[in-house]
Amino acid sequence: MTDLSHIRNFSIIAHIDHGKSTLADRLIQVCGGLSAREMTEQVLDSMDIERERGITIKAQTVRLDYTAKNGEKYILNLMDTPGHVDFAYEVSRSLAACEGSLLLVDASQGVEAQTLANVYQAIDANHEIVVVLNKIDLPASEPEQIKAQIEEVIGIDASDALPVSAKTGDGVPEVLERIVAQLPAPTGNADSELKAMLVDSWYDPYMGVVILVRVRDGIIRKGQKIRMMAAGSSHLVEQVGVFRPKTEKIDQLGPGELGYIIAGIKEVADTNVGDTITDDRKPASEALAGFKPSVPVVFCGLFPIDNGDYSRLRESLLKLRLNDASFEFEAETSAALGFGFRCGFLGLLHLEIIQERLSREFDLDLITTAPSVVYKIFRTDGTMIELHNPVDMPDPVHVDYIEEPWIKATIMVPDEHLGSVLKLCEERRGVQIDLTYAGARAVVVYRIPLNEVVFDFYDRLKSVSRGYASFDYQLDGYEIGDLVTMSILVNAEPVDALAVIVPKAQAEARGRGMCERLKDLIPRQLFKIPVQAAIGGRVIARETIAAMRKDVTAKCYGGDISRKRKLLEKQKKGKKRMRTFGKVEIPQEAFIAALKTGDD
Repeated sequence: MTDLSHIRNFSIIAHIDHGKSTLADRLIQVCGGLSAREMTEQVLDSMDIERERGITIKAQTVRLDYTAKNGEKYILNLMDTPGHVDFAYEVSRSLAACEGSLLLVDASQGVEAQTLANVYQAIDANHEIVVVLNKIDLPASEPEQIKAQIEEVIGIDASDALPVSAKTGDGVPEVLERIVAQLPAPTGNADSELKAMLVDSWYDPYMGVVILVRVRDGIIRKGQKIRMMAAGSSHLVEQVGVFRPKTEKIDQLGPGELGYIIAGIKEVADTNVGDTITDDRKPASEALAGFKPSVPVVFCGLFPIDNGDYSRLRESLLKLRLNDASFEFEAETSAALGFGFRCGFLGLLHLEIIQERLSREFDLDLITTAPSVVYKIFRTDGTMIELHNPVDMPDPVHVDYIEEPWIKATIMVPDEHLGSVLKLCEERRGVQIDLTYAGARAVVVYRIPLNEVVFDFYDRLKSVSRGYASFDYQLDGYEIGDLVTMSILVNAEPVDALAVIVPKAQAEARGRGMCERLKDLIPRQLFKIPVQAAIGGRVIARETIAAMRKDVTAKCYGGDISRKRKLLEKQKKGKKRMRTFGKVEIPQEAFIAALKTGDD
């Protein structure tokens, strides 16, 4: 069994695109985890979407053997974490399994919003932090200024920060030496009762559920009967192993080690992340401190374009759920769109990734309704319900008040774009809490209703700051809001996929914008179509799509005018009848385009 003092567990944390996965590649290469022939770029990003977008979605782990300059042999367990705000939950799990972190900062861009968020998570987890400056081979890199910025903004000593280029491999051996010298070894006792933390789980079509564990005390062996303390279920361990990054079977995992176990579990839902695994015969007396469960913050409806695909969509969602426990869904029906599912996500990027995986991996064409957040509706009889779908809003007569979720947003932006960013936050009902400077960049902290951020805030922020602003948020409780449900009627029929909850003060402007947009998006028919926005029974905006006129007199050559008049009268009557029975088909692109009315 490995001596505890020769194990190091660490994760790499940084903002998006600062080079975490590339540095992980170099560390694997230097330690000889893979041969030159097997080495690919971003070797730990296994999903196609991760490679194409250049982002990490799932935290990945790898075990490396390293021989230090003094000849001592070490085992390094590395966790590559995501940088995007939607996957901060993955980061928190990875940090709980480690004792130290490499804080990676781009030497040309400096500290960004996500750098701050992730480093504070690491400090909360009592991590020893090693500062690494990446991309020093770029002409625009300014290592000395960035060191000063790290000390000023984060408040940790960066005087001995390691300069590296993860792309070329410069400085990577020094990083490994620093990990061994500075990061603490794990603690634990092999002779006490088994206590292992369930860090992650995913579904493998050949092996069933694979569980990633971090052993604190005791030993996990093949053939041992284990118990999940929170779930209360018992299982027999069939296989124990580690990732190097290829899977390698071993006999046992001891204290301080990270590895995987397979125990014939069929459903990922049976393995709660953060659960404590213990021996079934000699269980531990108390569980380890777990994590807070991930809470979906954004909800939207997913409907198949072809209703015959409903059962395929359900199967696909179940398969995705196997590998992503933070994603939730339940069946719902809509008068306009038929049968579909109401899905919960951690944020908009999470929604986009799930959508893309459904279309790629399962070849599904879907309609997505407007993303919405969870509102708390307090009724006059004193009860409270959570509202995920604006269509389910109870009659306003029975509603006492509505609470909406707020977030605390940290935005870092160069000084010249500060004015337009502040204007955007004010437009979105934001309340400024703080404004400080880090060098030439402003750090703005705002409280903003989540509803205002959820649709296109991030795109707008990037466009007003020319791509230089970085953004991070965390939920910050609920507050009473003056909100109303606005429904859209097309030819006097409500279209529930376009119903939204809006602040009362902005309802009229939003309604007018949506009606104008729909007027251009819905194809003309042989009869007039009214498009209306309404709150309850009161219409607040209206546009009319003009009728398309068919030339019924084309066959008349000359002759008496009354012949033409007779045909036109007949057409008029037909149009009137059509309008009473007329069903309007709304094209799919109209649903999403109509909702982007916020800021034209």
